[in-house]
Amino acid sequence: MRRPSTLALCLFALAWWPAQRVLRRAIDLRPSPRAVRDVAVTASAGCPGPVVRGRCLGAARCGVGELELDGLCVSMGTVDGASDNPLATNVHVDRFGRRVVYEHLARRPEFPSDYRRYLYPVPPHSDGTTVTSGYDLDQPDHLQRRGSSMNAVGHGGVDLPQPRGTPVRAISLRNEVGDPEVVYVGWLFGNTVVLRHVVREGASLRTYLALHGHLDAPAPGLARGATVPAGGLLGVVGDSGADGIVHLHYEVRLVRSGVDPSRIEASRLNDQSVSVPCDPRNVLPLS
Repeated sequence: MRRPSTLALCLFALAWWPAQRVLRRAIDLRPSPRAVRDVAVTASAGCPGPVVRGRCLGAARCGVGELELDGLCVSMGTVDGASDNPLATNVHVDRFGRRVVYEHLARRPEFPSDYRRYLYPVPPHSDGTTVTSGYDLDQPDHLQRRGSSMNAVGHGGVDLPQPRGTPVRAISLRNEVGDPEVVYVGWLFGNTVVLRHVVREGASLRTYLALHGHLDAPAPGLARGATVPAGGLLGVVGDSGADGIVHLHYEVRLVRSGVDPSRIEASRLNDQSVSVPCDPRNVLPLS
């Protein structure tokens, strides 16, 4: 048998050297049995969560399929799903005795019911009050707001008490995309400024209208089509359209799919065919 020549041995060594380095690297990248055992360790008496390489990670704040948001556990599923944030139907009898059936978006149970937990376009009143009259369209008929001097039964927004002349400023809704846009300045709930907000919810973008009503006057120069950053002046508190009751009426409405509110006349912005009332606690930022 002929022995391999020196040249052949050199060529073989040159080929083998990089090949065995690649092989070693691949072996090094494989998880060791020890690492696999570490990750697989279950919670022990001294650790409520998984133990990785001897370190206790603690218990998970939220469940599978949930996202921690502002200290709350919120579903990560798309809000367009039938089981996630669906529109509800309710009914009440108006002041003329007519039965009114409507759709609305009730408060999602994972968000606090306490109105004091949220931020608004005006600060709390000097006595600490945030809301004097809250959202009640999800309540039974007999529990909804009504009165001889009121034009409508039920309350699709919140009333925020403040002295006349208090600045009203734009706020960013939770998970808002970009700055809100002015879609209307004029008479609706008295002097009213309406902003359009685009909000990311799960895998979807949703459009909301925020109505700021009963203003003494809107901010000078504020016009349709303008964008207003958070903190931008919208107007000042008054009682226009609510003589003698000085406060800010703040109402949030979900725009129906396929509707462009900038193309809708102002008197129809709060029409059920355009938008539906939404409990503002679903979208307001937490304080």
